[in-house]
Amino acid sequence: MNFIYIRSAFWTLYLVFLLTVVLLVSGCATGQNADISSGLMDGEKIDLTTGKDKFLFTQWTGSAIPVWTYIPDRKDIRDLPIVIVMHGTGRDADRYRDEWATLAEENNLIIIAPEFSKKNFPKAEKYNLGGVFKGRDNVYQAEDSWAFSAIEPLFSRVVDLLDSRQKEYTLYGHSAGSQFVHRFLFYKPDARVKRYIAANAGWYTMPDFTEIFPYGLKDAKISAENLKAALQKDVVILLGDQDIDQSSSSLRRTAEAMRQGVHRFERGHSFFNQAQKKAREFNVPFGWRLGIVRGAGHSNAQMAVVAAKLVY
Repeated sequence: MNFIYIRSAFWTLYLVFLLTVVLLVSGCATGQNADISSGLMDGEKIDLTTGKDKFLFTQWTGSAIPVWTYIPDRKDIRDLPIVIVMHGTGRDADRYRDEWATLAEENNLIIIAPEFSKKNFPKAEKYNLGGVFKGRDNVYQAEDSWAFSAIEPLFSRVVDLLDSRQKEYTLYGHSAGSQFVHRFLFYKPDARVKRYIAANAGWYTMPDFTEIFPYGLKDAKISAENLKAALQKDVVILLGDQDIDQSSSSLRRTAEAMRQGVHRFERGHSFFNQAQKKAREFNVPFGWRLGIVRGAGHSNAQMAVVAAKLVY
């Protein structure tokens, strides 16, 4: 009897131990405040947690990119849409992430905001224009060096880290980030973008092969087929109707930019209208929409409220 009792107690304790281990593992996987993922790639371990976080993205050929994240406090985030948010000329991805945080909680969105620093991606050439060309002579650069070329591997990295089921993402940008988004559309035709949202760009690369790059597609190394594909994609040109300051210090005033309009609101309409006209010329379905945010000026925070509703 004593032997049977001891053996039974042993198995009881063993079963309790196993149950405890299972519960601990399950808690780590589903607990609301637990680490979402532990990723190991190229010797770099990354844990992303719910709420605000940050990691260093290195899985591409260019400079390391700090990435500011917001993950809603949910038990399972694998099915939540992923929004890659492109900052403006201030290169302040952390502020952009912060301005999207409440919206992410309310709308069940994962926010990924890469920071393209002025040191590693200087001036409009390396960020707004994607680094496709270099210098006064517009020397065409290897594609893997473009700023544009960081976005697809960044999405893949985030999917791996979060064990996400997402196959596509929304690409949003405001101001200089909006410039990045609409040019990315032209130069990366095979990107896994579900929807492009370009908000309040200061000036545009017009879908016009008679206007020289960067104000148009002449000498831009964009084919007619690439443009046709871009015109059929799901694109929202989002404009604040109070983004009409003609004296803004950051508003480009070259002759080419002024032909697009006297302020950002007017230039956005010019870009959309030219694209619509080009779609008719090509006889292809036009997939773009024009969205107007009433009362909004040149403000990411104001535009993001509407953009968040457009993700689903």
